[in-house]
Amino acid sequence: MSKTFYHFLMKYRHPAPKDEISKFANHAYNDHSFPKTSMEYHEVSSYLELNGHYLDSMTIFDEAWQLYLLSEIKL
Repeated sequence: MSKTFYHFLMKYRHPAPKDEISKFANHAYNDHSFPKTSMEYHEVSSYLELNGHYLDSMTIFDEAWQLYLLSEIKL
């Protein structure tokens, strides 16, 4: 993998988010403690379980992670 999850997620940022992943991206951008250099599922997942109060459900993270994996396979 060449991009961190955070770097991948930032392409979903939008001033007027229309879906849950865009909302997640906006919140992650504003979360100064987000593990920005991580490419590890468990590291990001553990962080969000403890600090991701802005996520309605971890399913949103799981969906974003699957998109991340698919984008990295194509590289």
